[in-house]
Amino acid sequence: MNAPRFPKDIYTEPEVDPDTLANLGPLAPMAGIWEGRKGTDVNPKADGPETDAYIKRYELQPIDGQTNGPQLFYGLRYHTRIVQPGEVETFHDQVGYWLWEPATGNIILTLSIPRGQTAMAVGQAAPDAKSFTLTASRGSTTNGISSNPFLEHAFQTERYTIQVRINDDGTWAYRQETTLRIPGQSEPFAHTDHNTLHKIGEPTPNPTALAAQKNS
Repeated sequence: MNAPRFPKDIYTEPEVDPDTLANLGPLAPMAGIWEGRKGTDVNPKADGPETDAYIKRYELQPIDGQTNGPQLFYGLRYHTRIVQPGEVETFHDQVGYWLWEPATGNIILTLSIPRGQTAMAVGQAAPDAKSFTLTASRGSTTNGISSNPFLEHAFQTERYTIQVRINDDGTWAYRQETTLRIPGQSEPFAHTDHNTLHKIGEPTPNPTALAAQKNS
């Protein structure tokens, strides 16, 4: 793979469009508040794989454009909460950002879960793409995975992959696979999740962006 080409000027920032929703590329259809009621999770247990149904609420709200010198991202800040049917206790909680870099077609997903684990998955797509795949790998400094000592010992995460598909009916679906190394098991375990999300609320730009739209 060829090394990326970066400009000599690493300080000058580009002009940022305050209308994030118009600059999200393939992430644009995902903005808003979503619910998926037919999720399936296959996870490891002492007696073997266990399959659980789950309900997911996924809120993705636009953030202002972010710059690293000449690099420019538009993105969505997200919070997702998962419960099992009929339960009150949160089964899974996760926060982070979906980021789109128009100049390169790069997509980045950052994720953090309150079990002491973070990751950054990276992929590429065209601005009008209806599907894309992102991956994170243990040991990478650019799309890596970091786990607390217990998880590193007992459920060592080797790789994380998420595939997203934008559907013609306005929904979007994902399938993710987390490859785990577990003591006593000779082969890696594929922890999988998939769900289809239906919109239940529209995205909300930041207050100053809203004011600018009203005054324009």
